[in-house]
Amino acid sequence: MKQANIREQVRRNAVALISLFIAVTGLLYNTWRNEHSENNRNQRWASFEVLVMLGELQELVYLSYYDPDQSDDSDFRRGWAKVLTIHDLSSVLDDPVPASATELHAVWGQHWPGLEKRQKASKDAIEEAINKLRDSALMTLNDLD
Repeated sequence: MKQANIREQVRRNAVALISLFIAVTGLLYNTWRNEHSENNRNQRWASFEVLVMLGELQELVYLSYYDPDQSDDSDFRRGWAKVLTIHDLSSVLDDPVPASATELHAVWGQHWPGLEKRQKASKDAIEEAINKLRDSALMTLNDLD
């Protein structure tokens, strides 16, 4: 008797139960989609900022190496500021960007004095680290959905 009563209640309230199921499922999907979209927006914004900063850093490297008369000590301080900002921004990005940014930080720290002396090996090492990070950031952008 009790089971018949439960079945009867479910039958009478089937539309309400189905509606509740659809509402909860829709809410869960919408929440997941919003989180995923927000993550994509953050990845996109940070990637673009990193790419802009890399372009500015590369400009400083070229200016220091190829046109030292137009360069001064403040360029290297600005270079450090850009490298540190890039490193900080990369912390919100997916792999392999943070590792590439850490590598750029280390390479810049080791080789920026060589730019003052116009050492090709220093310019090449920094340029290689910049290009590696640029490729990583572009890969992150291409992987977004």
